[in-house]
Amino acid sequence: MSPGMAFPILLLAATFSLCGDGPRNTCVVDGDTFWLAGEKIRIADINAPETHGSGCPEELALGEAATRRLTVLLNAGPFELESGARNIDRYGRFLRVVTRNGQSIGARLVSEGLAEPWRGRRSSWCATD
Repeated sequence: MSPGMAFPILLLAATFSLCGDGPRNTCVVDGDTFWLAGEKIRIADINAPETHGSGCPEELALGEAATRRLTVLLNAGPFELESGARNIDRYGRFLRVVTRNGQSIGARLVSEGLAEPWRGRRSSWCATD
């Protein structure tokens, strides 16, 4: 799919698993990034803890929990992908707000303590002394 093309508004069926090594088609990378039909999508309204290159064991554990929860939420039924002010980030990922029944899945992860609202930059998930 080219950068100018839009994703379908409504997905009727997609089964997500955790991404492994090798080609990626429809899977979850971490708590704010997933692949859908061979395209990499970054959830635009949140920042989740890192699972690759995490700064501390606490961040890794929270990132793994966020990844598992996002997988469950994406597998729970049809969802919409909404474009925002930016279409693609500097890593070539499509930026989308993911909603179901008008509610942001990202906001749900935030309310469950597994992500934070996107503030234009990543935050540290590690406690400092």
